[in-house]
Amino acid sequence: MRIKHIRFVVLLGVIAIVGIVAIQGYFLNTEWSNKEKQFSQTVMIGLRSVAFKLHRINQTSPSTSNPVRQLSSNYFVVDVNSEIDANILEHYLKLEFDRLGIHTDYEYAIYNCNTDMMEYGNYFSYNGAVKHDAITVNLPKYAGYNYYFGVNFPLLKNTITGDMAIWFFLMGILLISVIFFGYSIFVILQQKRLSEMQRDFINNMTHEFKTPIASINISADVISNPDTIKEPARLLTYGSVIKQEINRLNDQVDKVLQIARIEKSGFHLRKEKVDLNAIIRKVVDSNTTDTSRKISVSTSLGDDVGEVMADKLHLTNIFHNLLDNASKYAGEHPEVKIETRREGNRILVLFSDNGPGISKTHQKKVFRKFYRIPTDNIHDVKGFGLGLFYVKSICEAHHWKIWLDPSTSKGATFILELT
Repeated sequence: MRIKHIRFVVLLGVIAIVGIVAIQGYFLNTEWSNKEKQFSQTVMIGLRSVAFKLHRINQTSPSTSNPVRQLSSNYFVVDVNSEIDANILEHYLKLEFDRLGIHTDYEYAIYNCNTDMMEYGNYFSYNGAVKHDAITVNLPKYAGYNYYFGVNFPLLKNTITGDMAIWFFLMGILLISVIFFGYSIFVILQQKRLSEMQRDFINNMTHEFKTPIASINISADVISNPDTIKEPARLLTYGSVIKQEINRLNDQVDKVLQIARIEKSGFHLRKEKVDLNAIIRKVVDSNTTDTSRKISVSTSLGDDVGEVMADKLHLTNIFHNLLDNASKYAGEHPEVKIETRREGNRILVLFSDNGPGISKTHQKKVFRKFYRIPTDNIHDVKGFGLGLFYVKSICEAHHWKIWLDPSTSKGATFILELT
């Protein structure tokens, strides 16, 4: 799938999801407001009825046609224009709330003119159990009335939430859909990345195999020429070329097969005590004595490093891969510095080169399988992008850490931490 198609699918999906979420949020907010408004109207009807009944008992006239004031979404004050009997008030509150179907916890307090305080009355639980953590105790006063009581509904939000369970259920389904959509996009992008990696691997493999095959083909044509038999020196030269290119092909195939075996069956480490500095010296010698490779290597090996528990073969391969990677990307005259030092219980091995360095965009990707830093259409750096992936895999198998130093201003520095 092309990138423009993926972007189009993602854009449509995001627009659809945002639209659905916005509509769902709008209706949810509207429904919540309607529930609050409906509850407030029902409570005000019930409290108004309670106020008129108290007026009849006390034989007083209401001071206003609407004695109920709503001070907040869940707190109401009621003017009765006379002293209030708490027992009678409780009776009428329960009677009216039951009649109107107000099934939620509430509490009340009566204003005392003498003390200028709200005297707490009682807390009534709809399910019969007092919820002490919901009791307000100190209900706010209201300066507009002289004789009044206040009613508070501390669990109003819980009640409305319960009434809107179906809406929250739908919102949950929407959330699951959004998560599924995000996961689908992630899978699509992952598949695209894997497809690109596969394509790059095939291209790299074609380039890597084409050169030695061409050299072998030319050498075979020369050797098959009857006149070549009369020139033993020339025959030996082209025979050496064939042997060299076959070894090169064999090495490349071994790398691919090695990674395949690792992914299929994992590592079988044979740990033993090995001299870290001795292995590094051996690797350096094998790379610097090879006349076909122009590389300068300097070392600064700590005397206190000593021995480490590791698989000797894989550890040697790690150093070979890091050195090979440095020689490939460090330019025409690669210079590599290898340093070892001990810091407490850990040992650090640093491979630094004098190359152009690795940009931050690629620093976190260099350890991915088949990943190679893009060089446009120039194929001047050989390889399949398996070396650093192999190094990372070996380190993880040993429970070591390896990373690319982001603070390096020039060249690249790989840091291997052994514990």
